[in-house]
Amino acid sequence: MKKRKVKKSKKKSQSLKLIVSLMIIGLCGVVYWYYQEDDVVIKKEHVIQSMPDGFTSFGIDVSHHQGKINWERLMRKDGFDSVIQFVYCKATEGMDHIDTQWEYNREELTKLNIAHGAYHFFALETDPTLQAKHFLSQWRKSEFDLPPVLDVEAEGLSDKELIAAMKIWLIEVENKTGMRPIIYTSLHFYETKFAKVFNEYKFWIAAYSRRPHCIEDARIMHWQYSEDGKLPRIREKVDFNVSKITYL
Repeated sequence: MKKRKVKKSKKKSQSLKLIVSLMIIGLCGVVYWYYQEDDVVIKKEHVIQSMPDGFTSFGIDVSHHQGKINWERLMRKDGFDSVIQFVYCKATEGMDHIDTQWEYNREELTKLNIAHGAYHFFALETDPTLQAKHFLSQWRKSEFDLPPVLDVEAEGLSDKELIAAMKIWLIEVENKTGMRPIIYTSLHFYETKFAKVFNEYKFWIAAYSRRPHCIEDARIMHWQYSEDGKLPRIREKVDFNVSKITYL
């Protein structure tokens, strides 16, 4: 009976060692994959191979969805300070939501002297004046600030109601900041709702499947050409953008 117990004990020990070995091998594989993925991204000449005709700068936009970004490591140690010329960060939404990474992102980008701006996600069923005041309560103009952006993506109001509400927000923010905001929207919204209005405003268009024909419009300053961008050590996808503005 004692010999049998010893055999069972040896079998359990061997099984345990096998399980531990497999776990270590698996962990090593994950670590290897993680760093290999970063190396592959970096070796691709930092994300963008060639600038589309008519555009001169590359940038990204982020929110809490990308988590806490180590901007110092990304921009300095990974060498993206020579590639990413501008960054837009989500600041607010509606009349009471503040993006959890807004203050951190702004502080870090300011330290690194990176041109950056803030955007407000427009809530259709909320008073536009209160939304403007909420945005202004969280955003203060600084040396590296780009024009504020109004992010308009949702359906719900009639075109007439939507445009009227947007104008209230845009005028309120411009009056208080002295900077004319940019309108971010989809290619579909631009072509069907806004192309014939807002003649005095600049646009930032999201279009992923093709280069839009309307991109030559002088009002379109930025083009968000991908929502599936990958950057080192940022686990979530990042929006990639190009701009007609040259950022130093």
